[in-house]
Amino acid sequence: MFMMQYIHRLPADYEMDKLARRAASLGPDWDDTPGLGFKAFIAQRRGENGAINNAYSSLYLWLDDEAASDFITGERFQKVIDGFGRPAIETWLPLDIHLGSATGARAVYREDVLIDPVTDFSTLKRSESERNTSIVSQAGTYAAVTAIDLANWRLSRFRLSAEAASTPERGSAYDILYLANPGIPALVAAA
Repeated sequence: MFMMQYIHRLPADYEMDKLARRAASLGPDWDDTPGLGFKAFIAQRRGENGAINNAYSSLYLWLDDEAASDFITGERFQKVIDGFGRPAIETWLPLDIHLGSATGARAVYREDVLIDPVTDFSTLKRSESERNTSIVSQAGTYAAVTAIDLANWRLSRFRLSAEAASTPERGSAYDILYLANPGIPALVAAA
């Protein structure tokens, strides 16, 4: 498995409704993408839920590395480049994934935590699994994912929520404009 996210910072006066139309138009094309766990078309509006800028982003959980490679080298990613330029792409190795009982998601919360150099990774994996188990037991949680950025030795924690986005205590919040989730049945079966 493989996770990635790229974020496009947008001008303060950008017409954000264009993004909702873009996601509604492109999103259904992802609903049956082989090798994809989920793709969330997400956005932040300046001044809402703690966001300091307008931003448009995509968050991916790939079940198959080759499918991720095919995306980056194919027409779909070329559309991203044509529309917004070539973005820097953050990548992670998923450490733990838990699914909740919610049937859909309206918000993504992300929190980044540096990994202490003396961290025991087996203990870290166990504690993140326990943390995610607790999170998905809460009503309205669609998924909790913890992933490691191996280049920066950082944990990124993602929570997909069925509730509308609100200002988080830590990290950042995104509105989900469209969620394609063709690989969720495979994740449920594996669990």
